[in-house]
Amino acid sequence: MMAEPLIELRDVSKRFVKTLDLAEKIVNFAGGNLREEVVHAVDKVNLHVDEGEVVGLVGESGCGKSTLGRVIAGIHAVSGGAVYYRGKDVTGLSPEKAKEWGLDVQMIFQDPMSSLNPRMRVRDIIGEAPVVHGIVDAGEMDNYVDDMLLRVGLDPLFKRRYPHQFSGGQRQRIGIARALAVRPGFLVCDEAIAALDVSIQAQVINLFSDLRQDLNLTYLFISHDLGVVEHLSDRVVIMYLGRVVESAPTEALFDEPNHPYTIALLAEVPRIENRGRKFMPIKGEIPSPIDPPSGCHFHPRCPHATERCALEQPILREVAPARYSACHLNDEA
Repeated sequence: MMAEPLIELRDVSKRFVKTLDLAEKIVNFAGGNLREEVVHAVDKVNLHVDEGEVVGLVGESGCGKSTLGRVIAGIHAVSGGAVYYRGKDVTGLSPEKAKEWGLDVQMIFQDPMSSLNPRMRVRDIIGEAPVVHGIVDAGEMDNYVDDMLLRVGLDPLFKRRYPHQFSGGQRQRIGIARALAVRPGFLVCDEAIAALDVSIQAQVINLFSDLRQDLNLTYLFISHDLGVVEHLSDRVVIMYLGRVVESAPTEALFDEPNHPYTIALLAEVPRIENRGRKFMPIKGEIPSPIDPPSGCHFHPRCPHATERCALEQPILREVAPARYSACHLNDEA
């Protein structure tokens, strides 16, 4: 029997609703036709992450990948569907199990400056949660923080400083140390290297790889950088406008993408053999999640779109062993 996933999403949706304010209600009372705005950030996503696995989550800005990461980390409540942790719906967990889930799943944010409290010293940023949750005693906090800083490649003497006294790469390492301090098993990394210089990116990528081996960590690595995802991930999931359109083992996806959106993304990955080639972005703009297209969300930009694509949403289904794609073209294969 296969082991159950560490994290599993079943038909998970997340919507953000902007309600009408008083002025807009008055306009409607006078005969206006203003409506509440609903952002369909995540639309019935099914996803699983096995223990010890690194899953790369890829898509254009605005596709909902960061929102999905926050749902998994428990920062956003789902609007529909359910999140399962070790086979159990997180909404029905006992207080003890809910605490276990809350500590076991941690998130590393894109901007390390805005995610660190500027009024707290590094010692307290990293050490506060382990003490509060009883992971270490207050008297052992300094030694514990020293160990966390050493693990992420920082000098323990830095613990008396404030976040603004560090470079971007150092702040990201502090964010990683803060997440590791509560001894999680699963890290949601939301564009964790996007704000860093290229040379620092390589250092942080190597740090993630080392931590995975040393601590047996599981990652959901959210990124728009396909080169980084190819290097780090065991499996890649492609999102477009709130939906998963393809999922496959990394090597298989990069060698033979199935969905037209995936094909278009990979065609523009910079490679040595493609030097001199003119860059051709994907046709059109990504639609608004407030008013997404009918049927397949990608059909207004897809070169293979048919009338059926505009009317009927394709189902994410297995097209090869361990490979899933949501495209009507697979019905014709």
